[in-house]
Amino acid sequence: MESVGILEITDGNFDKEVLKSDQPVMIDFWAAWCGPCKMLSPVVDEVAAAYQGKVKVGKMDVDSCPATPQRYGVRGIPTLLIFKGGQVQEQIVGYVNRDVIEKALKKHVS
Repeated sequence: MESVGILEITDGNFDKEVLKSDQPVMIDFWAAWCGPCKMLSPVVDEVAAAYQGKVKVGKMDVDSCPATPQRYGVRGIPTLLIFKGGQVQEQIVGYVNRDVIEKALKKHVS
């Protein structure tokens, strides 16, 4: 999973990697059994590669880390949350094309 600079985010490292990050962070909330999550995964990988050094990209398995998705009201997956300055700036639910994700990210990348 770390191949394109994608972090594995857990309930344990969430605050350090996401809330305290000085860069915008996009988290992909997913599960192994979720078909749309599997479809979105390569799109997230492409975005991670394109924005390397500008945006941190992480993936969180909602089955092994239920506390954080619950804390942020993630009810459906896949859900992408974009954080900046420790706050959620954007929420994208369901499978979307890369341009939808990039449009959301561009608002927060200086």
